[in-house]
Amino acid sequence: MSANEQEIAGQVVELVGRLAGAGAQAEVTVTRSDVALTRFANSFIHQNVAESTVSVRLRLHADGRTATGSGSLTGPDGLRELVERTLVAARLCPPDPGWPGLVPPTPAPGAPPPDEATAHADPDERAARVRAFVDAAGGLETAGYCRTSHQAAAFANTAGHTAWGRMAEAAMDGIARAGGVDGVARLAADRLSELDGAVLGARAAGKARSGVDPVELPPGRYEVVFEPAAVADLLANLAMYGFNGKAYAERKSFAEPGAAQFDRAVTLVDDPLAASGLPVDTEGTIRRALPLVTAGTTDAVTHDRRTAAATGAASTGHGSLESPTFGPFPRTVRLLAAEGPALAADVVAGPPVNPDTAVLVTGVGRGLLVSDLWYTRVLDPKALTVTGLTRNGVWLIEDGVVTRAVRDLRFTQAYPQALAPGAVLGTGRVALRQPDRAAGVWWSAPPLRLAEWNFTGGASG
Repeated sequence: MSANEQEIAGQVVELVGRLAGAGAQAEVTVTRSDVALTRFANSFIHQNVAESTVSVRLRLHADGRTATGSGSLTGPDGLRELVERTLVAARLCPPDPGWPGLVPPTPAPGAPPPDEATAHADPDERAARVRAFVDAAGGLETAGYCRTSHQAAAFANTAGHTAWGRMAEAAMDGIARAGGVDGVARLAADRLSELDGAVLGARAAGKARSGVDPVELPPGRYEVVFEPAAVADLLANLAMYGFNGKAYAERKSFAEPGAAQFDRAVTLVDDPLAASGLPVDTEGTIRRALPLVTAGTTDAVTHDRRTAAATGAASTGHGSLESPTFGPFPRTVRLLAAEGPALAADVVAGPPVNPDTAVLVTGVGRGLLVSDLWYTRVLDPKALTVTGLTRNGVWLIEDGVVTRAVRDLRFTQAYPQALAPGAVLGTGRVALRQPDRAAGVWWSAPPLRLAEWNFTGGASG
């Protein structure tokens, strides 16, 4: 498989030289993706789907003008047509004075090999985890998916730089329903063997059973304990809008490298090669772990070569298909957990469902336990003020004890403010990797106890 992607990338580079002339510069990324999904609803598997795709992405700079093209036809005619139409598009584009040039040949770092069992998992293996999830829910209605994915990618440019890599990932996301109330459990991992459907099903069921007969609470500012699924939304929005090099260059980001913008409990690292993968970005820049925040102090924002040139920085290896439009942002962010050994118990009774969260709850005088955030939308990119809803379970905490379920609430909150110095009152000891809709994108987070979160009304408000 490796020779296939590399050969295709080499063929495109050769075609550029023949059709566009010696002065043209080009970079090409060839990606082969295999994604398999087992979906279940009403506690039954209703769909097994598998998709295998090959994409070829070409960026070409000729006569001072730049264009990008992509395709999925990898035969000689398809590759030639891709180069020809991208060259035509480049000639029609305006001059590109900000063209950052090509990355010269650079040794690529080694990455851990992907788990072959995950890369080639069959439907029966995913179905076994679904069965365990359903059985552990104890008769509650369940729904969700188990996903495995495998990707191989090759990069080449006309400067002679090449690279190749592979990655594999597994993810499970499911709900259990009791009395119209949903409880959720989700997890992503490098290996399918690390997904325990029974543990996830028990978590979802415990939350659903504890969420029946919710009461309404008035709007206001509440202390909160966020479970990892809710923390993942914080990380995703911080990544896309805050640590985004394009937003930073356009002065639309809150980030101030060198400033103590967060509580000392907050350390964020983007770790793109934690699960192997292509060791370079779509521009050929080496990808490596990047500290974003260390003990509360903002260290960096992420750059591709264009935003780096605009700000006098260096590329951090975050060029992507979307970065010219949406900007380069981190996609594999870890919020480091608190130091200390993990607690022994795996599941506890009640809505916290794991001991890490339960310990944080005991310190709350009066506040809310929140499972999940969804439908979040940015109102003010500079302050990163976000509005959204709670989902899949909210509970009132009184004197360190979860006392009753609460109806879903709408919130409006500046995310950096919620994590500001003095605002983080506790961090769990175990970070759980939360899957994103796109394979290879994830947010690893422990539960968090935050001093204040601004709830502005009911879910319908």
